[in-house]
Amino acid sequence: MAVPSFGAATTMPSEENDEPAAAGGGKNMVHNKQGIDMLHGRIWTKVLRFALPVAATGILEQLFNASGIMIVGNFSQSDGTAAVAAVGSNAPVTGLILNLFIGIALGANVVIANAIGRGSREAVRNAVHTSIVTALIGGVIVAIIGELLAGPLLGMLNVTADVFPLALAYLRIYLIGMPVILLYNFETAIFRSIGDTKVPLAALAVSGVLNVLLNLFFVIVLHMTVNGVAIATVAANAVSAALLYVRLTRTDKCVRVERKALRIDGASLKRILSIGLPAGVQSAVFSFANIVIQSAINSLGTVAIAASSAAFNVEILAYDVLNSFSQACTTFVGQNYGAGQIKRCKKTMQLSFLEGAIATFVSVVVLLLSARSLLAIFNSDPEVIAIGYIRLATILPAYVFCLIYEILSGYLRGFGISLAPALLTMLGVCGIRIAWVKFVFPTSMTFQTVMWVYPISLGATAMLILCAVLIYRPSRRFAGLETEEADK
Repeated sequence: MAVPSFGAATTMPSEENDEPAAAGGGKNMVHNKQGIDMLHGRIWTKVLRFALPVAATGILEQLFNASGIMIVGNFSQSDGTAAVAAVGSNAPVTGLILNLFIGIALGANVVIANAIGRGSREAVRNAVHTSIVTALIGGVIVAIIGELLAGPLLGMLNVTADVFPLALAYLRIYLIGMPVILLYNFETAIFRSIGDTKVPLAALAVSGVLNVLLNLFFVIVLHMTVNGVAIATVAANAVSAALLYVRLTRTDKCVRVERKALRIDGASLKRILSIGLPAGVQSAVFSFANIVIQSAINSLGTVAIAASSAAFNVEILAYDVLNSFSQACTTFVGQNYGAGQIKRCKKTMQLSFLEGAIATFVSVVVLLLSARSLLAIFNSDPEVIAIGYIRLATILPAYVFCLIYEILSGYLRGFGISLAPALLTMLGVCGIRIAWVKFVFPTSMTFQTVMWVYPISLGATAMLILCAVLIYRPSRRFAGLETEEADK
């Protein structure tokens, strides 16, 4: 198996050509200046302290988003099933856009965390300000291009005639909010790079409550449909982005934002993109594969679309749990690699996997036991509930594979190895899912047939990423960088 090259054999590229810090690098800058000291002390408790607020943030965000679907599905004066289907039809499209930039934001997380580990204040400052400007410019560009392509994108999904106008209205409004939506995600990545996962959670809680209230007001009081849900979503994201920005300008931590310093540093952007762009493309390709799957689901009718949309809003809760441990793994490895503490990197991966497995198992069991009741919240139609349960019963047990490749991919990215996970995910997820819809689904055009591609593709991808880790062996490859104080 050929292994892609990632530049230098033993070090991550840096805008300052810095090596990982010697003997506790970053200690003076980091100690008492961040939410969690990732370079010293017990790892397992700190991984939990990092991951749990991240999981809570993801779950709250999903619940607030789902509230719009619940409200429009139950209180809309038009066809509630069509409204739910309209929002659900947009999930692959909005996911395609968001995941690309969330991946780039992850690159910013790694770059900032690594700079903190090295003790380079200037590198941290440049990366933080570059991240903010990149989010805003990227959001504007995406909004403009998205508005031009909104109709054709939905047309590719085979959205039914009764759903298409509602889906298009939702997408156009959502795209207008891309600058603030991307800004919120980049700001969250900045806070997480220093181990502060509570501030983003608090900002989301405030904006989420606002989101629910606006949904109720637009749908029940003003008698709007999906357009009201979209406006509420954009407004809530604007509030959360503003709250985090204000906090960044007032913090005494190393990631403080200064308005006069807001500009793009070329070296920082290059490094962020070198790590984040492959991760973003990986996630975008993942979403593209889901667009192909969504087109197959859409061909089965409005009830199938609504059922799949409702089930997705349930299953994503378990994903938020497992992904929080992947985020922890990436950030902890990024800082410890920067500080030359390679043994802590490997231990972080092992503990992230163990703790993530326990948390994921609990969340999957809870969701499966309460699946039908949760689906009924979105839509009480017995057929919608029955079809939605098929999706949950098929996909949720397969999240064990998802946990494997998310943790291992996060481990590799912490070392700056981002291209390999991206390429392998494209092969394992995108390749298999597209082939399945093209060759297998036509032979048996049922909802269950579509669903089987999820565990198959997730299992294959997990095996590919595992092979990548065994080939790269980052802890052995970078063992020469281990500092004398690494075990203290």
